[in-house]
Amino acid sequence: MTDRGEAALKLSQDTLQIGPSAMHWDGDRLVIEIDEATLPHPGRLQGRVTLTPEALTSVELPLTPSGAHIWRPFAPISRIEVALNRPGWTWSGHGYFDANFGTAALEADFGYWTWGRYPTRKGATCFYDATRRDGTDLATAIRFDQRGEAESVAPPPKARLSRSLWAVRRETRGDAGYAPRQVKRMLDAPFYCRSAVRTQIDGEETIGVHEALDLNRFASSLLMPMLAVKVPRRKRWS
Repeated sequence: MTDRGEAALKLSQDTLQIGPSAMHWDGDRLVIEIDEATLPHPGRLQGRVTLTPEALTSVELPLTPSGAHIWRPFAPISRIEVALNRPGWTWSGHGYFDANFGTAALEADFGYWTWGRYPTRKGATCFYDATRRDGTDLATAIRFDQRGEAESVAPPPKARLSRSLWAVRRETRGDAGYAPRQVKRMLDAPFYCRSAVRTQIDGEETIGVHEALDLNRFASSLLMPMLAVKVPRRKRWS
């Protein structure tokens, strides 16, 4: 995506547009139109992602006692269709739609976190673990059924994963004695890693999306300038 000025933003009840890219609700489907410059390889990424939720939830998970940070799993069980202008980037499968909201910088309240969403025969299970700046920890497991109903469950044990290409520490959760492992690399940055991970939950093997975020690294004065190089910026838009 591209960092843009306020003139590039258009917001209505069912549409969010930022420059040439937008997302909007079309009936019960969320349609995401992508038209972005890419770095470091020059060119444009164009196409559409269509997400159809099986159910919408009303769940909000406060990530801090103050409620300054919220995780909102809008549609933890969905179907997606991807059609982008790159070879092999047209496919369909299961997916999810969530977001994080907050009134403070992440690095101000967290030092590290991991998150994972794993599909199961009955729905999906999400794990959220975080180390807060105040010395407390977040350790949450939520099970969603096909109707979008949520149930807080006892988290299975933590298990170490191999470090990312940038040596970001990683861990997830799974049945005792099971060794989770990465099966597909998605994104590697000096402070963040996203990948497909295989684990086992209640005896069922599953592959889900996993992320690890090192906010101590992110807050480093050495890394902040790298973001400006990686992400294009445009002050004006018409």
